Amino acid sequence: MTQERVKSKELAELGEFGLIRRITAAATIKNESTVLGVGDDCAVLSFPGKRVVVTTDLLTEGVHFNLVYVPLKHLGYKAVAVNISDICAMNAIPRQITVSLAISAKFTLEAIDDLYAGIHLACNRYGVDLVGGDTTSSLTGLTISITAIGEAEAGELVYRNGAKPTDLLCVTGDLGGAYLGLQLLERENELFRQNPTVQPQLSGYDYILGRQLKPEARIDMREIFSALKVHPTAMIDISDGLSSEILHLCEESGVGCRLYEERLSFDPQVQKMAEEIHINPLVAALNGGEDYELLFTISLMDHEKVRNHPDITVLGHMTAKEEGCMLVTAGGIQEIPLTAQGWNPLKSA
Repeated sequence: MTQERVKSKELAELGEFGLIRRITAAATIKNESTVLGVGDDCAVLSFPGKRVVVTTDLLTEGVHFNLVYVPLKHLGYKAVAVNISDICAMNAIPRQITVSLAISAKFTLEAIDDLYAGIHLACNRYGVDLVGGDTTSSLTGLTISITAIGEAEAGELVYRNGAKPTDLLCVTGDLGGAYLGLQLLERENELFRQNPTVQPQLSGYDYILGRQLKPEARIDMREIFSALKVHPTAMIDISDGLSSEILHLCEESGVGCRLYEERLSFDPQVQKMAEEIHINPLVAALNGGEDYELLFTISLMDHEKVRNHPDITVLGHMTAKEEGCMLVTAGGIQEIPLTAQGWNPLKSA
């Protein structure tokens, strides 16, 4: 019997409850709102006088990730981070997560350990408690479903529908890196598939690879907003591309916008990779997605508070709805209607 078959047998013999005990053994309670975590029919949470926010994200092998080049530990971390990002987009504090898995027989016990090592690492990074979940078998590979729970005072929450004409449109960090990191991984994977003796050429691209394989939720922005005495009027995280997220904000708020191309700046690795694959880095920013930065609007009166902040860029401003959602090209030469060309999981091939 091969070692792989022995490992698979160990997972089967461990059983569902044995597996649950193993993968939650490292879970520790960090928040007072967690009254009871893993171990009963339900977790028990307490949020007296708070607003509770809940979000769920589903990741499916072959659709959202390729295990040929995505390490399981990174996948576990990313699965948590993308949910925490949604909590951050509400200006709330993440407190708990649940994790549910559908696992096929090809996964060994060691593989599941690697996945949960990443999950626990993310829980420690973001100060959240793992309080439950579910496991079942799969005939097609691996599916991960994570639910994140957060809290905030009612007046602290930020929704998508609060933007007003003349509000400034802002973004954290930089964009396009995750998409170009994915293009790099896909390119090297295809070369390896054609010739397994060829070693992947990934050196010099640590930043964009990290943006794709181990993104970070902007949990820091809540404190930054507080320190600047700025309360966003609307906010969303950038999971599906800048253009799609801007259009979401405009639709929910009933406004238009002007996005200025010249306001976008790019990391040198983004520019270099874009040149290699012959695309404008603007395309990666507008349509790539998975950057998990925060896109938000603020009152025009708050411009001076954010103007010199190293991690906030003012991209444009909101307008009346009838003025449309437009990209203003460099130098103000042309206005082009924004279109949602980002990730659409239900779009046919």
